[in-house]
Amino acid sequence: MTENRTTALWKPIRRILLTLPVLWVVVSVVFLLIHLVPGDPIVQMLGEGATASDIDALRHSYGLDAPLSQQYAHYLHGVLHADLGQSLRLHDSVVHLVLQRYPYTLTLTAAALLIGIALSIPAGIASALHRSRWQDRTLGVVSLVGLSFPNFALGPILILIFSIQFGWLPVSGAGSGDAISFLLHLILPAVTLGLSLAAILTRMVRTAMLEELNQDYIRTARAKGLTQNAVVYRHALRNALIPVLTVIGLQFGSLLAGAIVTETIFSWPGIGRLTLSAISNRDYALVQGCILAVGLTYVVVNLLTDIAYTVANPRMRAE
Repeated sequence: MTENRTTALWKPIRRILLTLPVLWVVVSVVFLLIHLVPGDPIVQMLGEGATASDIDALRHSYGLDAPLSQQYAHYLHGVLHADLGQSLRLHDSVVHLVLQRYPYTLTLTAAALLIGIALSIPAGIASALHRSRWQDRTLGVVSLVGLSFPNFALGPILILIFSIQFGWLPVSGAGSGDAISFLLHLILPAVTLGLSLAAILTRMVRTAMLEELNQDYIRTARAKGLTQNAVVYRHALRNALIPVLTVIGLQFGSLLAGAIVTETIFSWPGIGRLTLSAISNRDYALVQGCILAVGLTYVVVNLLTDIAYTVANPRMRAE
């Protein structure tokens, strides 16, 4: 009993330890990639008419004249101490700027994820239960249409219909500060991100449910006289969630990446818009901070997805 408990405690610890090398790789790649971006941020800050002495002095003040290895060591030290430097353009702490925008992006991504899950699981189950019937064909066509519309096309369409044509929802921004206004401004960008995810997950849920419904344990459960809801939701769905959870974890990163485009379309004040602004201004430190925040979030979500496997399917705890 004690050995089993120790093993159960060690597994999540082992998963966390395995993410440490991944975090180091993410930090290193973010540092190296940003230095491959063409252009000189110091020249852009001072303008083409700046003298060589002014450029050298400002470059020295930001440590950009140091060898790359020394800049890397300084960057790692700063990451470990939650110090990502100062924004070249906004003259503020990168950590402060990222923390200001991060909740907006995380809220948008979580809302899109909830919309995708809420739409896809019932649709996928209905499609599997009515295989090759009109319900299945209709949901298949709808999901195909959802996959065919990228965010940059779907967003303007939703704005034209629900904001300009009917005037039901606001076009851009995050509201005036109160909760109702914030939620109203959140709907369109969240739906834009969530519909494409729902299309992917619907097909995944359908495939997983069809596989599970043909298993022997499902036939045994039905032979015992269990109701259709018990067979579908208590038995088949629980096992079908394993591959679906994998896709959800992977798609979370896609949602974060897609949020950059969606935030730009709807002027949502998240990390996506901040990243684009930082890239256009060659703001190295701020770009590093934004990309690092997205990368670390992706790693953490995949870790949580891995742990969620054991919650969805207790048999995996013994593996």
